[in-house]
Amino acid sequence: MSVLLKKSDFDAISSKELAQQIEGKKKCAVKLPTWFRTAEIYFPSKLNIEQSSSEKTAGYKAGLLSGKSLLDLTGGFGVDSYFFSQRIPEVILCEISKQLAEITAHNLNTLQAKGLKVINADGIEYLKKSDKIYDWIYIDPSRRDKTKGKVFKLSDCTPDITKYLDLLKDKSKAILLKTSPLLDVTIGLKELKNVDEIHVVAVNNDVKELLWIIKSANPPDPLIKTINIKNTQDEVFTFKRSIENTSKSSFSKPLDFLYEPNAAILKAGAFKTLGNKFHLKKLHEHTHLYTSEKEVKFPGRVFRILSTYPYSKKSIVALNIGKANITIRNFPIPVADIRKKHKIMEGGELYLFFVKDLNNKLLILKCSKK
Repeated sequence: MSVLLKKSDFDAISSKELAQQIEGKKKCAVKLPTWFRTAEIYFPSKLNIEQSSSEKTAGYKAGLLSGKSLLDLTGGFGVDSYFFSQRIPEVILCEISKQLAEITAHNLNTLQAKGLKVINADGIEYLKKSDKIYDWIYIDPSRRDKTKGKVFKLSDCTPDITKYLDLLKDKSKAILLKTSPLLDVTIGLKELKNVDEIHVVAVNNDVKELLWIIKSANPPDPLIKTINIKNTQDEVFTFKRSIENTSKSSFSKPLDFLYEPNAAILKAGAFKTLGNKFHLKKLHEHTHLYTSEKEVKFPGRVFRILSTYPYSKKSIVALNIGKANITIRNFPIPVADIRKKHKIMEGGELYLFFVKDLNNKLLILKCSKK
């Protein structure tokens, strides 16, 4: 029987509250291990935990900052501010929800965070009344609408940062904005206008957030940094959009090795600069896979191409494969349909890439992972 259906064993704690603590702690096991293993932490609703940064991404953000003061306009569960306070001596966290502000203040005190003050206030309104110029203003707008559905456009978030950009610039030396990984980079640049840097942050090949740094009134071509935070070694690739836009790719038929960029690079759109940086050939302008005769170290997955086949029922029969990992790139048939049509189960040691080549021919690449 679930905790919710039982009478609580504690007089001062309801079954609902107890269930929230159990569920919240479980959700923090991997995402927020410091909170998970610390005694006397009080966990808010699962939505507050889901909306918070992970410790890995919060630590990355903190590493981008320096200075003496920071104002977090949308503090939430306080994960980002906790890490900011380890690098910046004065951090003010604003949280509009009284209940969440109290929970966050309690937890940050329990974690012995120093130089960090929690204020129950609307961050924008607090900033309007403040006469201080902060070294940094951090804002992570809520990406939920009135029905708690997810949104990702800047104008649909709360607060709508596009309305308050001038205010944020007037009251800070630099702005760090966190947005949904679903936000289109080109649209974001257009709406934010003057962006110095964009950081595309993935964890184990899953893009978690886009970070936008705004410092200059008229910055030059923004730097775009992609990072895939892994359990072993992080993958980092940096480029400029102007160079990407003016670069040209080289193309080739499939050679000995196949390269699949990590999710952060694909999100950032570094398709031509990536190939040129590592001296790789693309299979097709819109097939974002690369090939070479000699293996190179690469920010993504690397495969050895065992054989190449034209896509046809005859080729599938000749392959005689009942189980394989399937990836499609610039291919007209979904993975699920390929599996169903050709009776290929998921898994195993073989990798099949269904792609379009430089001559617009549909191919199957049979590969093994390096």
